[in-house]
Amino acid sequence: MRRFIAALSLAAATLLPAAAHAQVAPKKTDHGAPPTAMMWVGNSFFYYNNSMHNHFGQLSNSLGDKPAVRSTSVTISGSGLDWHDMESLVRANGIGRYSFVGDNEIRFNPPGRQYDTVVMMDCSQCPIHPQLQQAFHETVKKDAEILRKQGIRPVLFMSWAYKDKPAMTRQLADAYTKAGNDNDVLVVPAGLAFAKAIERKPDLELYVADKRHPSLAGTYLASCATYAALMRKSPVGASYTAGLPPETAKLLQQAAWDAVQDYYAAR
Repeated sequence: MRRFIAALSLAAATLLPAAAHAQVAPKKTDHGAPPTAMMWVGNSFFYYNNSMHNHFGQLSNSLGDKPAVRSTSVTISGSGLDWHDMESLVRANGIGRYSFVGDNEIRFNPPGRQYDTVVMMDCSQCPIHPQLQQAFHETVKKDAEILRKQGIRPVLFMSWAYKDKPAMTRQLADAYTKAGNDNDVLVVPAGLAFAKAIERKPDLELYVADKRHPSLAGTYLASCATYAALMRKSPVGASYTAGLPPETAKLLQQAAWDAVQDYYAAR
């Protein structure tokens, strides 16, 4: 019986994200000024559930941030970061030249550079895939240089492990942290926030049926982690809950804040 119980405990442990941290410590922890105009460059992990940038904006508004953060999501399904032409995306007077505001009115934004921050994410496996990880590091370097030449802050978004492959948590954390360190880029530890939330409430569903894309709770959690990292403020207590039960939203807010604080303190 003891052997049976021990075997069950070992099996359960392999399903939990025990390595909810990176072995590589981040060098970049200076967040800089809070963003006022953001571009989110990535894939379906960003656009699921009516887009992460939308939830980030509503979270920020509910916490009274002024000025309001303007965001644009630029995504390609199933894409790697190297699918995006960064130089074209941030060209002056291109994307972001006008916005829809109020009662579907169009507002023309000031000419010139349209964004002060670009959040970048690679495909869910690319940073750790043996045939794609080199492209990840090369693209981060290239895109960071393009952005800095235009006075735009590059930010990396650390994605999360697949539901049935928790070992990806540390692998992705280390890959993103190394890329951030090599290029002096801040990393949003969203993947570590996923692991922390799962540790605290294993029955909370952060994934849809495919075990990799986020549920609404997963998108909300990642939005909270991005908010904590970029705004230098805790999302705990935000009135915007994305329609989630208040107790669930509070748990996700706290997990995001704690994961961000722990990650940046690890240097």
